[in-house]
Amino acid sequence: MNLERVPNEEKLNLCRKYYLGGFALLPFLWLVNVVWFFREAFIKPAYTEQQHIKTYVKRSALGLLLWVAVLTTWITLFQHFRAQWGEVADYLSFTIPLGIP
Repeated sequence: MNLERVPNEEKLNLCRKYYLGGFALLPFLWLVNVVWFFREAFIKPAYTEQQHIKTYVKRSALGLLLWVAVLTTWITLFQHFRAQWGEVADYLSFTIPLGIP
């Protein structure tokens, strides 16, 4: 979709939908929201809906960064302590690595 052809009200509606969709454990929507609407929020000349779009883009970026931080922390902890957690870690694993780390 080309955002140049979409009315400003529809841009705001779409940006809001992507923002709210990120709360459904779909942080990829926040990434899409930030990338897709960044120019509309911060570079384009001012228009009435721009302030709301800017808010949604900022909140999407914050949610995405928080999600990435939590996911990175979990992956690091799991990889580091997987062998010590024993059977519990095996149940959490999709594939069970062979050998001792």
